[in-house]
Amino acid sequence: MSPPSNIPAEYKPGFLPPSIAKQMQDNRPGQQGPLEPAPLDTLLADGTEYKPAGKLEGKNAVVTGGDSGIGRAVCILYALEGANVFIHYVPEEEKDAKSVKEYISKHAPNVKVELYEGDLRTEEGNMKMVQAIKEWSGGKVHILANNHATQQQVDDIKDLPSEQWRHVFDVNIHSFFYLIKSIIPMMPWGGSIINNASINPFVGHPGLLDYTATKGAIVGFSRALSNQIVKEKGIRVNVVCPGPIWTPLVAATMTKESLESFGVTTAIGRAGQPVEIATAFVWLASAESSYYTAQCMHLNGGQAY
Repeated sequence: MSPPSNIPAEYKPGFLPPSIAKQMQDNRPGQQGPLEPAPLDTLLADGTEYKPAGKLEGKNAVVTGGDSGIGRAVCILYALEGANVFIHYVPEEEKDAKSVKEYISKHAPNVKVELYEGDLRTEEGNMKMVQAIKEWSGGKVHILANNHATQQQVDDIKDLPSEQWRHVFDVNIHSFFYLIKSIIPMMPWGGSIINNASINPFVGHPGLLDYTATKGAIVGFSRALSNQIVKEKGIRVNVVCPGPIWTPLVAATMTKESLESFGVTTAIGRAGQPVEIATAFVWLASAESSYYTAQCMHLNGGQAY
């Protein structure tokens, strides 16, 4: 069956961006603007636009790494669903972050959107952002979506610098601990914490040793945290584990060989789009998932492991 006629021609056949290997970027975490065609934020695989239903009306949501890729799509869908959105980004992605705010201001003009540039590698950097969140939200955060991450493919452990190992852990897991610990006191009963992990801890990606280790840590941390707080505080903690998704981080950190086969080993036979992950973030943030906690939602195109 061929794709619907209203999917952009660049994505045919099969909703897959062409020539991914030709779009490698030298900068991390990568910029969304130069990607052609751009990753999809709201267009679904059946060719229709995402239809909001007010699932998050009046909620305050914090999204880290919200400028591009999965984070961008999450911010947009949260806003379309009625949530006010606090968007964290790093300095290199200011242009992408501003474009997210512009999109939300146009398509969801009744929600509050705040951009925050910050380095979350240190506890001090996280505490600085928490203060900004407190002022923006009036001290109440209903949704925390930890999406920020870094990676750099290195195929042999002997070539993996210790500095890179520490950097990846600082960004990908230590920051989650600092931020969540400080945000929990601001979360009311029924709050939702959603941590973005990966398929990689379950398959053991040989070229992403450090990244894979941090994503496995996120899974264990999230499950333990849910069991610690859900009964007493009513705050659910879940994990999203994406498979191969077309984002700027991929273009900026993977080798040419990896990009040439990116996503083709999945049962669906293609890489996924950010919107296909963001819809799960919406469900996990909403009351519709109220009996779902300490779980990993695997969105990987049917990739076996």
